[in-house]
Amino acid sequence: MIDLNKIKTIPIAQRKNKLKLDLIIKPEDSVVSFNDESVVLLKKKIVEAYKGEKQIILMMGSHVIKTGMSLLIIDLMKKKIINHIAMNGSGPIHDFEIALIGETSEYVEETIEDGSFGMAEETGKYINEAIKEGAKSNFGLGESIAKKIINMNLKYKEFSILANAYKLNIPVTVHSAIGTEIIHQHPSCDGAAIGKTSYNDFKKIIESITKLEEGVIINIGSAVILPEVFLKAFTVARNLGFNIKKFTAANIDMTKHYRPTVNVVERPTSLGGLGLTILGRHEETIPSLHRLITDELK
Repeated sequence: MIDLNKIKTIPIAQRKNKLKLDLIIKPEDSVVSFNDESVVLLKKKIVEAYKGEKQIILMMGSHVIKTGMSLLIIDLMKKKIINHIAMNGSGPIHDFEIALIGETSEYVEETIEDGSFGMAEETGKYINEAIKEGAKSNFGLGESIAKKIINMNLKYKEFSILANAYKLNIPVTVHSAIGTEIIHQHPSCDGAAIGKTSYNDFKKIIESITKLEEGVIINIGSAVILPEVFLKAFTVARNLGFNIKKFTAANIDMTKHYRPTVNVVERPTSLGGLGLTILGRHEETIPSLHRLITDELK
């Protein structure tokens, strides 16, 4: 069996990154540049759910963070519009790196050539450490990393979705698949701890989905993992007898994919819900939706 203890890591300070703080959009700077009927309808459903104190769940791939949208998501949490955040396994990695150094998103096309892709020492060390600590305390994966960011008092923690969610007492769940994330490459990785904490988060998202009637669930930029997690969690909620029929399910992405379309938009809404598909660049769709919601609720 391969020995990962021989892995060579590099200091994160040596790595070049695509996303820096000046590229992160501030809430006051969001504008409506994508204003089609589906976005307006989704805004309407979100506002209705918010005013009716219904569940609003955001599932997000890491490109939401990598395109500079973190502060917009944080703003919606602070305004109590979003009640639950769900990420795939790469989301908290980029979130943590922003909190740590104010940058993230390495140049994979360069670092894959010499085997240094994903080998930033601090990323693997601290996140894997957080997950192992969380497993001992029976935390979820998201909560484990959020607490680490806060306890380390990272310099740029105000840009962290995880840390802000924790402070606001909003569930933030992380749904990991072993071998898909750079932290799994590091010798500090503990597969059992990842499994335990991510499974705890699976149960947490089921709990949130049980409250989805007349609410809204949005998937932004996750083509595989989160649509699959949602379908299974949704099935468990219905199996346990929870009435979830009339709700809005929206998929927002740059291109159309099978799993979000079928597992989020179509199948779960078959008993009377509303399914929406919105295709466009994150840099346009997310700020537009943020501005439409916040203007409506002024």
